[in-house]
Amino acid sequence: MILQIDHISKAFGEHQVLTDVSFTVDSGQAVALLGGNGDGKTTLLRIITRLLAPDSGSVLFDGHPLVQDDLRHIGYLPEERGLYRNMRVGEQALYLLRLKGLSRREAENAARRWFTTLGMQDWWDRPVRKLSKGMQQRLQFAVCVAHSPRLLILDEPFSGLDAAGAEMLRNQIAALKHQGTAIILSTHNLQAAADLCDKTFNL
Repeated sequence: MILQIDHISKAFGEHQVLTDVSFTVDSGQAVALLGGNGDGKTTLLRIITRLLAPDSGSVLFDGHPLVQDDLRHIGYLPEERGLYRNMRVGEQALYLLRLKGLSRREAENAARRWFTTLGMQDWWDRPVRKLSKGMQQRLQFAVCVAHSPRLLILDEPFSGLDAAGAEMLRNQIAALKHQGTAIILSTHNLQAAADLCDKTFNL
């Protein structure tokens, strides 16, 4: 079992966002997080990635309490995108992958491989500000998966993509799942959730 969410609760002031949430994700398994806006999906994902602390409950990774070093094995695509607009695309990818512990050579090899897979190879030396919203999404997905994470967390990954781009991304997510990656998918795209995920968890 890669991830175990064990009785997580979280409130902001008097607003209870999460109440006694528990589920598990195993290798090669995809779980869809479903719920409306404000139901706590993003809050839960931030707890899993240690951006927030729960009020109660625990997160276990590979059988032990999740610690900072485990984040090297997690890929997280947040709903709120964050790119440095004045950096060049390749430079941006290398910077973010180096933060995951890859050497410069490893980062460049992995990034260029994923750029080719996602049809972005010609954008390596262009500034990030020149990317469309859809191309920015491809860039952030590439960075999210290029370090071969054991757990992939995707918060609205199809946002900003046209139909062809969304289909390509679905195919890549399905391939990663087939290769053994554990996946948490938060999306309003119910068809994608049905196609990709083994089980759903309603918040």
